Amino acid sequence: MKPINKIISVFALLALLTMSITSSALAFDGRGGDTIVIEADEIISDDFYVGASTFTLNGTIKGDLVVAAETIVINGTVEGDLFAMGQSIIINGVVTDSVRIAGAVLQIGEAANISGDLLVGGSSLETKDGSEIKGDMLFGGAQAILSGNVLGDAMFAAAAVELQGSVGGDVTAEVGSAENSVPPSSYMWQTGISVPSVKPGFTIGEKASIGGNLTYTQPADMQIPDGVVAGEITRKEPVNNVNVQYTPPTVGQKVASWSFDLLRSIVTLLLFGLLLGWLAPKFTKSVMDKLGTAPIISLGWGIVSYAAFFFALLVIFTAMIIGAVVFGALTLGGVSGTIVWTGILAIFALIVGFALVTAFFTKIVVAWLSGKWIMNRFNPALADHKVWPLLVGVILVALVIALPFIGWIVGLVVMFLGLGALWLWGRDLWQARKVTS
Repeated sequence: MKPINKIISVFALLALLTMSITSSALAFDGRGGDTIVIEADEIISDDFYVGASTFTLNGTIKGDLVVAAETIVINGTVEGDLFAMGQSIIINGVVTDSVRIAGAVLQIGEAANISGDLLVGGSSLETKDGSEIKGDMLFGGAQAILSGNVLGDAMFAAAAVELQGSVGGDVTAEVGSAENSVPPSSYMWQTGISVPSVKPGFTIGEKASIGGNLTYTQPADMQIPDGVVAGEITRKEPVNNVNVQYTPPTVGQKVASWSFDLLRSIVTLLLFGLLLGWLAPKFTKSVMDKLGTAPIISLGWGIVSYAAFFFALLVIFTAMIIGAVVFGALTLGGVSGTIVWTGILAIFALIVGFALVTAFFTKIVVAWLSGKWIMNRFNPALADHKVWPLLVGVILVALVIALPFIGWIVGLVVMFLGLGALWLWGRDLWQARKVTS
C-alpha cells in the first residue's frame, strides 16, 4: 500500500471509530415552527435544538437546550447547558448546568435556579429577588439590575449597573459614567418584557452584599453603603482613549518589520518543503511535473479548483442540513446527530486542508520548480539536489510575494498554479485507476 493510501486509511479508521463511540452521545432532537411549546408532562431525553418565533419550555430536557427564537420562556427544567438567543428571554425554571444567553431584554425570574455559570450579552438584564446562580456571572451590555443571589463572582461591563442582591465572591464592574448613558427603554419596544429603569453609572443598594472584593472603574469614588463589601474596595481610573497619541512607525521600523516577515516566510516554507520532500517525494515530484509541462493549463484549472472548493462547502453544508432535518422529522435523533457531526468534521477537514494547501503546498511546488529551473541555468549539477533548488526557489517566491503593490497578484498566480497542478495530478490518478479497475 502506498504511503498516501496508508495516511487516508488511518484517518478513515479514526473517523469511523470516533463516530461509533460518540454516536449515542451526539444524538439530539430538533423542532422548528412558529410556536413551539414543550408541555409540563413532556420529557425529551436527548439534546434539543429549536428554531421558532416563540418557544416555551414547561417540561424537561435531559440534555442541552439550544434555541433561537424571538421570545423564549424557560419554565421547566434543563438538565444540561442552555444556549439561547432571542429578542426576549425569560428563565423561571431550573438549569442544572451553565446558561449562555444573548438578546435584547433578558430576565432571570424569582424561581430561577442555575447550577452553573451565567454568561449574558444583551441590552438589558434583570435578575429578580429569589433567583439563584450557583456559579459565576458575566454580563456585557447596556444595563443590568441584580436583585437575586450569585454564589460565585460577578463581572459587569455596561453603561448602567444596579446591585441590590448578593454576590458570594468578588465583583468586578467596568461601568460608564452617569452622564454618558442612554437607557435601553428609550430605543426598545414590543419586547414582551417590561424593561427595568436602571440609573446610569454604578449603584449599590443598602441591602446588597458582596462576600469578596469589589473592583470598579469610575472617574470618581462612588457612595458604597457601610458593611456591604466584606473584602477590599478598589477604584480604577477609566482609560481615556481620546488622549492616546498614535505614533506612526518610522521607515526603519517598517523595513525591519518587512524583513522579519520575509525571513519568517522563507524559514517556514523551507521547513515545510523539506518535510514534504521527505514524507512524499514521489507525490511532490509528480505535481511539479504537471506544473512544469502545462503551466497555462494548470493556471486555468487552479481557478476552477478554487471555485470548486467553495461549491463543495456549500454542497456538504446543504446535505448536512437536509439530512438532519429529514431524519430528525423521522425521530431518528441518533442518525441526525451522526449526519450533523460528520458534516461538521468534513467541512472542518476541507477548510484546514485547503488552507494548508494554499498557504504552503502551492508556494512550495512553484518555488521548487523555479529553483530547479534556475539551477539548470547556472549549475545543472545541483538541479536535482534535495535542498538547494528548494532554498533558491523559496527565497525567490517569498521575496516577490512580499513586494508591495504587486506581491498579492503574484501570490494569487502562485496559488492558482499550484492548485491547478494538484488538480491535474488528481484527475490523472483517478482516470488511471478507472482504467485499471
